[in-house]
Amino acid sequence: MSTHGTIGVLGAGEVGQAVADKAVRQGHDVLIGNSRGPRTLEALVGRLGPKARAVTAEEAAKPELVFLSVPFFAVPELTGLTTWAGKIVVDTTNQFAAANPWRGRYDVGDLTGSEWVARHLPGARIVKALNTLYAPFIAADPQHAEGRQVAFYAGDDADAKAAVAGLLDAFGFAALDLGGLREGGRLMQLDGALSAKHLLLQDVD
Repeated sequence: MSTHGTIGVLGAGEVGQAVADKAVRQGHDVLIGNSRGPRTLEALVGRLGPKARAVTAEEAAKPELVFLSVPFFAVPELTGLTTWAGKIVVDTTNQFAAANPWRGRYDVGDLTGSEWVARHLPGARIVKALNTLYAPFIAADPQHAEGRQVAFYAGDDADAKAAVAGLLDAFGFAALDLGGLREGGRLMQLDGALSAKHLLLQDVD
């Protein structure tokens, strides 16, 4: 993944904003879009600085790496947004059935949340990440005196996972691989064993 590549961010809630801030601080150009249009994001990009640009959702989906930070139930609306095949999509969503406030659980049958997301973004290389952390923990400096904030990730494509792990590490997190979307995703998703667990990794010299 290029150090200064362009990153797309779909969704401008707390998580999308936190990811965009981390990315611009690392020198990336960020295209951030939502369902309400670029004008609603002018104040946000003003805070993020010149590396960030408010765009349509279609434009935010164009880069080769896109962070998905929309409500889980809105994912089916994204299927026709772009040609997803080959793109790395970092799925930060959780299976809430409703938002504002977040509540309930969206029924995806026997699938994990990210397997369901993958079905709606045909050909995308999905990597589950950052969904286990509350947004303020993503926004904060992940490097503490006691250790680095752990960011779990999971996926079925080794190259995509390596790219996302490198990005998470660059953001300052301790990226920990949990395997595939099936096994790792089940640990990370809403009500999973690692959901809302905030851990620090102590580095040993």
